Order: sequence, then C-alpha cells, then structure tokens
Amino acid sequence: MEERKEALQHRIVWTDRKRGNITGVTDVGSFDETTVILETDQGILTLKGKGLHIGKLSLEQGEVELDGVIESMVYTGSRPAKKGSVLKRLFR
Repeated sequence: MEERKEALQHRIVWTDRKRGNITGVTDVGSFDETTVILETDQGILTLKGKGLHIGKLSLEQGEVELDGVIESMVYTGSRPAKKGSVLKRLFR
C-alpha cells in the first residue's frame, strides 16, 4: 500500500531579518552565503542576503531554518509541475 503525502502548508516566519523558518519546502536547489534557492509548494523561492546559513533542514517535514541578513525574497513561477530537484531538471 502506498502512503500518500499530504500537501505541506507553506509559511515564512522571519525575526528581525536575521533568523527565519520556512515550511512547505520540497527541495533545496542551491545555497551559499548570499543566495538560497528553495523549491516550495508555492513555487521557487529565492532568498538573497549576507551571511546566509542553513541551520536546520528537514525535507521529510518540509522545513528549513535560516540565519543571516535577508535583503530580498522572490517567488518564481507557481506550484512546481514536476517532481525532482531544480538541478536534475536543468541537466536532463
């Protein structure tokens, strides 16, 4: 019997532009100290800033905790049409 995965609720909670929690994350496309790209239930979310660091990552729970100074958050597209990471789809 196959277990159905419930849709994860997408939520962003940010405190003082320095620490945040994002839920509804299905994959991490890439990350470094200035850019984090997350695939969420609502589309691709790109965060830009300084000193960005992933403190906790749980794709099973769809949760990411980030530290660092956020300068922008931008969504690209809508809900992802296909499963798989951004990188896998780019290098087909």
